Amino acid sequence: MVQQSGLFDDLPYSLDEIICGVDEAGRGPLAGPVFAAAVILDRNRPIAGLRDSKKLNEARRDELAPLIREHAIAWAVAKASEEEIDRLNILQASLLAMKRAVYALQTVPTLALIDGNKCPVMRIQSIAIVEGDDKIESISAASILAKTARDAALVKLHKKYPQYGFDQHKGYGTALHLERLREHGASPVHRRSFSPVREVLERDL
Repeated sequence: MVQQSGLFDDLPYSLDEIICGVDEAGRGPLAGPVFAAAVILDRNRPIAGLRDSKKLNEARRDELAPLIREHAIAWAVAKASEEEIDRLNILQASLLAMKRAVYALQTVPTLALIDGNKCPVMRIQSIAIVEGDDKIESISAASILAKTARDAALVKLHKKYPQYGFDQHKGYGTALHLERLREHGASPVHRRSFSPVREVLERDL
C-alpha cells in the first residue's frame, strides 16, 4: 500500500487505502489541451526530490518523470482537448482530464488526492488539497508527469504550427505568443473561449 509523507495525518484516510495523487497542467495557456496525471507511488521505492512541478526547472522535471514512471505502482496521463475546454470551460475540462487519468490507472485506487479546491465526480472517494502539489508526494509526482507530457505535446504542435513559437512559451500568453497570435491569427489549437484568442477571431471576421 501507499504511504504519504505524513504531512496530512489528520485527513480521513488510512494506510490501507490505495492512494493516487492527481494534478493537472495547462489551465492558463491560450492554446493546446489541458493535461492531467494520476500516480500511485510505491512507499518501498521512494523518489527523492518530488515537489510541485512549477518549482522545478525543466531539466529536473525531465529527470524525475522517467523515475516516476519506473518506480510508481501505477501512473496515467490524460487530457481534455481545446474543443472540450471551449465547450465545458477550463475548470470542467481540467476536472474531466483528471477523471480520465484516474480511470486509466491499471491499479484501481480507493482514494484520490486532488490538487486544488475541487474534485471531479468519480466512483471513488476523493479529497481536494489546496497546494497539494507541494505537500503530498503522489500529487507532486502527478504534477511532474502532467507538466512534462503537456510540454512535449506543445513541442509537437510547434512542428505543425511553427509560426507561434509553441516550443518556447508552451502556449502561455507571453508577449511573444500574443505578438504571433495577432500577426498570424488563431490556429486550430487555440482556445477560442480565452479572451486574447476571441479578440483576434472577432478582429478577423
